[in-house]
Amino acid sequence: MDRSTDGAVTGIDGASSVYSAALAARRRSYGPNTSLSYEQPLMIVRGSGTYLYNDQGVQYLDCVNNVSHVGHGNAEVAASASAQLHTLNTNSRYLHPDLPRYTELLLSSLNAGCSNSSNSSSSCSSAGSCSGISGGCGNGSYSRAGAWCSDTPPATNSSSTISEIQPQPQPQPQRQQQHQTPSSSSTISQPSLEVLYLVCSGSEANDLALRIIAAARPGATHLAVMGGAYHGHTSALIQVSPYKFWGQGGTGRQPHVHVVPCPDPYRGENLDGRASARAVLAAAARAGGRLGGFLCESVLSCGGQVVLPQGYLQELYDELRRAGVLLVADEVQCGFGRCGGAFWGFQTQGVAPDIVTMGKPIGNGYPLAALATTRELAAAFAAPGMEYFNTYGGSTAAVAAGLAVLRVIQRDGLQHHAHRVGEYLLSGLGRLRAAHEVVGDVRGLGLFLGIEIVRDKASKRHAPATARWLKERMKARRVLLSTDGPYDNVLKIKPPLVFGITEAEILLGQLSEVLDQELTTDVRQQLSQREDEVWASVYGPRYLQYRENERMLYSGLPPARL
Repeated sequence: MDRSTDGAVTGIDGASSVYSAALAARRRSYGPNTSLSYEQPLMIVRGSGTYLYNDQGVQYLDCVNNVSHVGHGNAEVAASASAQLHTLNTNSRYLHPDLPRYTELLLSSLNAGCSNSSNSSSSCSSAGSCSGISGGCGNGSYSRAGAWCSDTPPATNSSSTISEIQPQPQPQPQRQQQHQTPSSSSTISQPSLEVLYLVCSGSEANDLALRIIAAARPGATHLAVMGGAYHGHTSALIQVSPYKFWGQGGTGRQPHVHVVPCPDPYRGENLDGRASARAVLAAAARAGGRLGGFLCESVLSCGGQVVLPQGYLQELYDELRRAGVLLVADEVQCGFGRCGGAFWGFQTQGVAPDIVTMGKPIGNGYPLAALATTRELAAAFAAPGMEYFNTYGGSTAAVAAGLAVLRVIQRDGLQHHAHRVGEYLLSGLGRLRAAHEVVGDVRGLGLFLGIEIVRDKASKRHAPATARWLKERMKARRVLLSTDGPYDNVLKIKPPLVFGITEAEILLGQLSEVLDQELTTDVRQQLSQREDEVWASVYGPRYLQYRENERMLYSGLPPARL
């Protein structure tokens, strides 16, 4: 035991009288259904780069806080927002030169072409094949249009201005479609994203997407979403988030919502995008409705850090677009260069959405989010005459923070950095997978990675208790991870993009030691008993809900209220 500076006894995580008082006050006055991470919560008071510090000065490697995209405490973002706050912070009803400058920068990145889209999406599930991205930014062959992906070392000139990183217009290569039929989407006009709305959170952006769908597709009141998806915390978004409505405290699927079974490349399940699209279209028709929109993350986060199989999203988009369904790419967690091979996740899939939503990393912690769409859809939304106004969306300070984030990503080559470090991590995680029975799959793109923990490789049964145990043991070693997925058995790795090779080596080394030295036979036996308990009480019923949804969807049965 140590003693803190005030003489209070402290434990391994710096627990003190101050800590105890803060914890008690939090539990007394803050919402009871908000969560704290870890069995013994951390009191974090400072961040720098990819590290967090508790009130006793203990340093933790942050492998999971994807909001601080360009690093905790980034001085440039803080200075930009602060300077604007000291000058003026007002709403978007006044003209300001930074607002159109920012919107045009974001839109140019969204419309950048994909020169190698058919080869850009791959995942790692075995040692020795952890490529992560094929033909990606690492060799400069992907999304070069608009200079949003750099194959050169990061620039060192700290005086770069936002005008210097303005992408220049480039001829757009034709998007490649896989498994095309004579009636493929290549004959359908591909949308151009030309209009932006600025809001304050990813939830606001996705909620706005639902409003645009309703305005542009009157009468088509049904929606489709991906299994395991989470799109936000508003009432409307909880209804389109299986992660919530089939999760603890959820009330089940609403009749107008249809769930596309989540692809599981690790287990070889639900890999046919065209069949999934046709099934969900038929389900809406059987329920007496029409699909108006489909919301899908370009890389699935709450679904378990899943990289969609190559060609899957192209096939699904093709079928749904031909039926008049509007396609929404939720980039809240996977955008802004995190995937390494492209600035946006949907670009790694070679698809063209009608609406793109973004949030979390966009302001490096400053409340900011956005929605991009076509001019046609924006006009449909505006047609009734109701103003759209967001008090803080598009404020001058928010735009200043957003511009600074783009500037840092571009100047410091963070997209390429994410690709390079992600490849290094995937390779190391692949070695751990080969050596340990509980590491079932490792997968991801760039610095969007997942480690699926299973009871054993033969059965591939989900092991949420083991995943949580690993998370806690890593926290004891000052490395912060989290768990995700419908069955909470996937360790997620989504650090700030400044996470480097040194940090990757720390993560790999500490995880290797936990697996080698702490996960003993006795511990595994204890965890096995715990796995049985939590599966019977929590995850087993959830698993049956997802399976029943698949059975009814693919068999053509009338949709049940699950």
